[in-house]
Amino acid sequence: MAFQRRRNHYYHRFRFLIPFISAISAGLLLFFALLSFLAPSPNDSDHHRLIPPVQFNAASDVAIGVSHFRVPRNGARSGRDLWTSRNAKFYSGCCNASNKFQKANAITHPNRYLLIATSGGLNQQRTGITDAVVAARILNATLVVPKLDQKSFWRDSSNFSEIFDVDWFISFLSKDVKIIHQLPKRGGKTWNTHSMRVPRKCSERCYQNRVLPVLLKRHAIQLSKFDYRLANKLETDLQKLRCRVNYHALKFTDSIQKMGEKLVNRMRARSNHYIALHLRFEPDMLAFSGCYYGGGEKERRELGAIRRRWKTLHQVSNPDKERRHGKCPLTPEEVGLMLRALGYGQDVHIYVASGEVYGGEETLAPLKALFPNFHSKETIASKAELDKFSSYSSRMAALDFIVCDESDVFVTNNNGNMARILAGRRRYFGHKPTIRPNAKKLYRLFLNRTNMTWGAFSSRVRTYQRGFMGEPNEVRPGRGEFHENPSPCICEVAKPHVKSDSGPRKYGKSDITPRRDEPATVDDQNSDYEPEWPDSEEEEDQVDFQDKGPLNATNLEYDAINSEEPELEEMLSD
Repeated sequence: MAFQRRRNHYYHRFRFLIPFISAISAGLLLFFALLSFLAPSPNDSDHHRLIPPVQFNAASDVAIGVSHFRVPRNGARSGRDLWTSRNAKFYSGCCNASNKFQKANAITHPNRYLLIATSGGLNQQRTGITDAVVAARILNATLVVPKLDQKSFWRDSSNFSEIFDVDWFISFLSKDVKIIHQLPKRGGKTWNTHSMRVPRKCSERCYQNRVLPVLLKRHAIQLSKFDYRLANKLETDLQKLRCRVNYHALKFTDSIQKMGEKLVNRMRARSNHYIALHLRFEPDMLAFSGCYYGGGEKERRELGAIRRRWKTLHQVSNPDKERRHGKCPLTPEEVGLMLRALGYGQDVHIYVASGEVYGGEETLAPLKALFPNFHSKETIASKAELDKFSSYSSRMAALDFIVCDESDVFVTNNNGNMARILAGRRRYFGHKPTIRPNAKKLYRLFLNRTNMTWGAFSSRVRTYQRGFMGEPNEVRPGRGEFHENPSPCICEVAKPHVKSDSGPRKYGKSDITPRRDEPATVDDQNSDYEPEWPDSEEEEDQVDFQDKGPLNATNLEYDAINSEEPELEEMLSD
């Protein structure tokens, strides 16, 4: 009974507290409900909107805005030469054929004609032209000058001879492959060519098994949509033929070359060194990447409309995940902060190769604040000078190609065709620095930059960028996309290679004299399994816009990234 009385006593005391506790709980619920109502929607904001852009005080040499994140005028201190690659003097491009590589007139069969229809923009077509010469060599066929794609997204009506010096192309390669301007008549009549398509990454055996039997029967065949239709790994003499085509035979027409060199000279007149930046922050790039940059419903609506033009594009359910995995281009501001952290000061001159930047001047403003010496072909050339090029996307792209190729440092913001072609070319011609952002690691760093000092930020940027700077031996020979890493065509030399000409690189045969060649082809060079890509156009186009991840310093990751199928032709960075 005593226990029962005590229990009733505590119950009656607690009963008076119930209304008080209920009132407090109700108040807390109302408070949190009000907070959730007033808070901005997470769909309309991400870290790019929450983190204020770097602002500059004109009277000071430091950034203001975030009190402890101050960008010094001269960037970060670096223990390396910012304008050259380490140990580059011990490597030299070499692509001469070996003694066992027979001359074209000895191996070319009569009544075997190969026609090629390329695909995409300028740089994608360049890979197709390069591989077409090798395909003709594999088939012992005469190559007809390739047709350029005039119907793709780029809508450029230029033919081969309006972009490249066709006579030089034919004569330079005359010992390797017989090339003619057009298909000859047969009995006074035009050949009835047979059109077919080979799988992507088709090996030498693939061409012999799939294409040669048709060629022997039809005598003249056209390979359509010819881009990335040749395997990465071939025997060494065929790889070196690729390099002779890409780095020596493909020479722009005189009008394009002269205008490009004029732009280079104008950049040189402004500064002893300059950086070329392939910004690639156009609306189509952002739409295809499926990334989100904090522009709210307007951004989603605009970029979503672009994506819907291509039914085969993958749907992105988690845009932020794409950024975390390094699949998105950096914003212009992030590119600028990366370069300043690497040690490039405010006085550095930057040439920007880019189309219409998404967000316009508002998006570019932070980059221009970091690098006021901001140039493009439109700012260093007059409208009259560009008039004869401006109606042709490939010719305008060729001008950017020349200025980027001749730059002291080239920075790419995605892994498209122009980035790959220029990375390989710059490796071949002296390993000039080529910087690609380690987007996966830099993403987290940019996200948290307001919580660290500039010194800590710049130190981490330099750490994360190791293996992404275009240095010799960053990537193991044979790894990755051949056009980006033409290792069979780069030889180690016993003594530093002294250049005889400090001006724009020439295309003559003096460039291809080897120093110390690598050993003969290893038998297992072609042993890696190359999957045969689907033949149907719809299946081929169901590919990610960007590679599956960032270029990391490890060779294994690099190889896995670059083994992916190339991007859709409409999305390429040409």
